[in-house]
Amino acid sequence: MTGPQHVFKQIQSSDSGEYHCEAQNEMGTDMSRTINMDVKYTPKNNSVSVSPSREIVEGGSVTLTCSSDANPPVDKYTWYQKNVTSPKASGQSYSITNIISEDRGEYYCEAENKYGRLNSSSVSVDVQYGPKNTSVSVSPSGGIVEGSSVTLTCSSDANPPVDKYTWYFQNETFLNGCGQMYNISNFKSKDSGHYHCEAWNRRGSRNSTAVMIIIPGKQTSVLTTAVGIIVVVLVLILCFSGLMWFRKKASKSTSDTRDTSENVQGDSSPVYENVSSMTMAPTAAQTAATDDQDDVHYSSVHFSHSKNQEVPLYSTVQLCKPQKQEEDVQYDTVKFNLPSAATRPTAAQAAEEDSSEIYSRVNKPRRPEHNKPRTKKT
Repeated sequence: MTGPQHVFKQIQSSDSGEYHCEAQNEMGTDMSRTINMDVKYTPKNNSVSVSPSREIVEGGSVTLTCSSDANPPVDKYTWYQKNVTSPKASGQSYSITNIISEDRGEYYCEAENKYGRLNSSSVSVDVQYGPKNTSVSVSPSGGIVEGSSVTLTCSSDANPPVDKYTWYFQNETFLNGCGQMYNISNFKSKDSGHYHCEAWNRRGSRNSTAVMIIIPGKQTSVLTTAVGIIVVVLVLILCFSGLMWFRKKASKSTSDTRDTSENVQGDSSPVYENVSSMTMAPTAAQTAATDDQDDVHYSSVHFSHSKNQEVPLYSTVQLCKPQKQEEDVQYDTVKFNLPSAATRPTAAQAAEEDSSEIYSRVNKPRRPEHNKPRTKKT
């Protein structure tokens, strides 16, 4: 341009550079020295690059880099995720290690120098992962009437989207159940049971939780049967408990009766019994026999008590002597054992009770020599 001056109406960064002027008249031409004009400006032409640029798989790493044109150069970079107000990081580069599905979205950077700041355009970070949060919904959601139509829908979060669904009934695969929805046009009682689906994409697969579909009437019948079984089991338990209680009570009563019997036998009060044995003879003979009562035998019986106390039992037997003859004597020994193992004494007590014997002496009139019995000891 010509003229003594050059005016920049709206200076731009492109106006930066070296300038000089040239003066000319009829006498000649002269060139001025060169000056450098440096135009300062805020950041512009911000952009973000992603590395690696290929598919980003969950569990991998990604690095974002911010570029900007500014004079003076950018002195601050800040990273943001779209629709998230708080900043994610700072610095010209932002690295995400062990990336997860929640990290996917759009990212942008903000470049700033002392003259101003500028946001870059956003870039999408696409994290690929296998199906997750797989679930089954049932329509109608209310009560199902036998013969009605039931539709099952499988939902899953996946990237890339699910490209195959498989349906299972009671853990068995449906040969014709490969779509996102499975329809049962005429629902019967045989169709009642557990249903679940499996979602697939090229990154993997995931099963849903099972849902129970049943006709309400059939469900009530099943519940009634279950309650009946529980009641029967409880009744059997109560009967068994009662039987055990009665047996225990009967056993206790038997034990108490046995103890009472032993206490009666072990009474420390002696019992005396006088027995007069008279032969069926005339009154005079009986009178003569009564006068001859000087030959009397006392029999002592000892019973063993549970506390090893000896209780004597005295029995006086009076025998009538029809005539004075030489007498034969017979001794008999009898041993008594305790009635049951429950009241059986210890070994030391048994040793002390070995003396529990009964000696009985019986006087008999002597007979003729050829009829005299032999003395027998046992």
